[in-house]
Amino acid sequence: MNEEDLPVPGEAAANTAGDQTDSNGRGTGLPTPPESAADLNSTKASPPLAGDILHGADAVAEFLYGDRKSRRKVYHLAWNANLPVFRLGINICARKSVLLEWIERQERRQVAAGSSSGE
Repeated sequence: MNEEDLPVPGEAAANTAGDQTDSNGRGTGLPTPPESAADLNSTKASPPLAGDILHGADAVAEFLYGDRKSRRKVYHLAWNANLPVFRLGINICARKSVLLEWIERQERRQVAAGSSSGE
Protein backbone atom coordinates (compact mmCIF):
# COMPACT_ATOMS: atom_id res chain seq x y z
CA MET A 1 0.00 0.00 0.00
CA ASN A 2 1.36 3.44 -0.99
CA GLU A 3 1.33 6.57 1.03
CA GLU A 4 -1.09 7.97 -1.58
CA ASP A 5 -3.62 5.21 -0.79
CA LEU A 6 -3.79 6.07 2.92
CA PRO A 7 -6.70 8.22 4.06
CA VAL A 8 -5.95 11.80 4.95
CA PRO A 9 -6.72 12.58 8.60
CA GLY A 10 -9.95 14.56 8.89
CA GLU A 11 -11.04 13.76 5.31
CA ALA A 12 -14.06 11.75 6.42
CA ALA A 13 -15.18 14.60 8.65
CA ALA A 14 -14.98 17.03 5.73
CA ASN A 15 -17.51 15.07 3.67
CA THR A 16 -21.00 16.26 4.53
CA ALA A 17 -24.40 15.84 2.91
CA GLY A 18 -23.89 18.89 0.68
CA ASP A 19 -20.54 17.75 -0.71
CA GLN A 20 -20.08 16.30 -4.16
CA THR A 21 -18.78 12.93 -2.91
CA ASP A 22 -20.13 10.49 -0.36
CA SER A 23 -18.14 9.08 2.58
CA ASN A 24 -16.60 6.41 0.31
CA GLY A 25 -15.33 9.02 -2.14
CA ARG A 26 -17.90 8.18 -4.82
CA GLY A 27 -19.58 10.97 -6.76
CA THR A 28 -23.12 11.79 -5.70
CA GLY A 29 -24.10 13.54 -8.93
CA LEU A 30 -24.99 16.68 -7.02
CA PRO A 31 -23.75 19.99 -8.42
CA THR A 32 -20.97 21.70 -6.55
CA PRO A 33 -22.47 24.42 -4.37
CA PRO A 34 -21.20 27.97 -5.02
CA GLU A 35 -18.45 29.14 -2.73
CA SER A 36 -19.86 32.59 -2.06
CA ALA A 37 -22.42 35.20 -3.10
CA ALA A 38 -19.83 36.60 -5.53
CA ASP A 39 -19.82 33.23 -7.33
CA LEU A 40 -23.61 33.36 -7.58
CA ASN A 41 -23.50 36.82 -9.15
CA SER A 42 -20.83 35.84 -11.65
CA THR A 43 -22.90 32.93 -13.01
CA LYS A 44 -25.95 35.01 -13.95
CA ALA A 45 -26.66 35.11 -17.67
CA SER A 46 -27.92 38.69 -17.81
CA PRO A 47 -25.48 41.51 -18.50
CA PRO A 48 -24.55 43.95 -15.74
CA LEU A 49 -27.19 46.62 -15.40
CA ALA A 50 -24.85 49.59 -15.85
CA GLY A 51 -23.52 48.26 -19.15
CA ASP A 52 -27.01 47.41 -20.41
CA ILE A 53 -28.67 50.82 -20.03
CA LEU A 54 -28.61 53.46 -22.76
CA HIS A 55 -29.03 56.98 -21.33
CA GLY A 56 -30.75 59.51 -23.56
CA ALA A 57 -32.40 59.46 -26.97
CA ASP A 58 -29.00 60.10 -28.58
CA ALA A 59 -27.56 56.89 -27.12
CA VAL A 60 -30.66 54.88 -28.11
CA ALA A 61 -30.46 56.32 -31.64
CA GLU A 62 -26.79 55.42 -31.91
CA PHE A 63 -27.53 51.86 -30.75
CA LEU A 64 -30.45 51.38 -33.15
CA TYR A 65 -29.32 53.41 -36.17
CA GLY A 66 -25.59 53.94 -35.68
CA ASP A 67 -26.09 57.70 -35.68
CA ARG A 68 -27.01 60.08 -32.86
CA LYS A 69 -28.74 62.38 -35.38
CA SER A 70 -31.64 59.89 -35.57
CA ARG A 71 -32.89 60.83 -32.10
CA ARG A 72 -36.21 62.12 -33.54
CA LYS A 73 -36.87 58.61 -34.89
CA VAL A 74 -36.40 57.30 -31.36
CA TYR A 75 -39.02 59.72 -30.03
CA HIS A 76 -41.37 58.77 -32.87
CA LEU A 77 -40.97 55.03 -32.21
CA ALA A 78 -41.34 55.53 -28.46
CA TRP A 79 -44.63 57.37 -28.87
CA ASN A 80 -46.13 55.50 -31.86
CA ALA A 81 -44.61 52.03 -32.10
CA ASN A 82 -44.25 51.05 -28.45
CA LEU A 83 -40.45 51.17 -28.45
CA PRO A 84 -39.57 49.81 -24.99
CA VAL A 85 -38.12 52.88 -23.29
CA PHE A 86 -38.43 54.34 -19.81
CA ARG A 87 -37.58 57.65 -18.21
CA LEU A 88 -34.93 58.46 -15.65
CA GLY A 89 -35.85 62.01 -14.75
CA ILE A 90 -36.31 63.81 -18.05
CA ASN A 91 -34.12 61.44 -20.07
CA ILE A 92 -35.39 58.60 -22.25
CA CYS A 93 -33.51 55.42 -21.44
CA ALA A 94 -33.62 51.85 -22.69
CA ARG A 95 -31.94 48.55 -21.96
CA LYS A 96 -29.91 47.12 -24.84
CA SER A 97 -31.12 43.59 -24.08
CA VAL A 98 -34.78 44.66 -24.12
CA LEU A 99 -34.33 46.55 -27.39
CA LEU A 100 -32.74 43.48 -29.01
CA GLU A 101 -35.67 41.32 -27.83
CA TRP A 102 -38.12 43.92 -29.19
CA ILE A 103 -36.37 43.89 -32.58
CA GLU A 104 -36.53 40.08 -32.67
CA ARG A 105 -40.27 40.18 -31.95
CA GLN A 106 -40.74 42.71 -34.77
CA GLU A 107 -38.80 40.44 -37.15
CA ARG A 108 -40.83 37.36 -36.18
CA ARG A 109 -44.06 39.32 -36.64
CA GLN A 110 -42.97 40.41 -40.14
CA VAL A 111 -41.95 36.88 -41.13
CA ALA A 112 -45.25 35.46 -39.83
CA ALA A 113 -47.27 38.13 -41.67
CA GLY A 114 -45.32 37.54 -44.87
CA SER A 115 -45.75 33.77 -44.79
CA SER A 116 -49.48 33.91 -44.07
CA SER A 117 -50.27 36.47 -46.79
CA GLY A 118 -48.08 34.76 -49.41
CA GLU A 119 -49.94 31.45 -49.33
